[in-house]
Amino acid sequence: MVKILDSYALMVYLEKEPGYEIVKELFTKAAETGGNLLMTTVNWGEVFYILIKDYGIEEAEKIQHIIETFPIEFVPADLNLTKQAALYKAKGNISYADCFAAALAKLHKGEVITGDKEFKAVEGEVKIVWMS
Repeated sequence: MVKILDSYALMVYLEKEPGYEIVKELFTKAAETGGNLLMTTVNWGEVFYILIKDYGIEEAEKIQHIIETFPIEFVPADLNLTKQAALYKAKGNISYADCFAAALAKLHKGEVITGDKEFKAVEGEVKIVWMS
């Protein structure tokens, strides 16, 4: 099954917070099989602004270059993905960026890797793998 990373999962990995090992294992398996995890460019943007806020632009750009070596395919937000994200947002109780990860999982029949409790709002429609 396709694995979808949200910003929570990637930040946990970068910060080596609890749950880090789960993402590390996913990266290892993806590298061994030649497959990639998926992440929307919207969720990547959320990671990048957090990095800028926490470390400044220069350090955030260094980390960006490291992230580019990870087995992640960044999926642009096209009209179809954005429409599905908007449908999730209209139901409420989930951030707009998180709606994109959920939408990507729905459209690719994948599962979201996260610890962000906001995903409980879409748990009935999208498979969630909880990191914590």
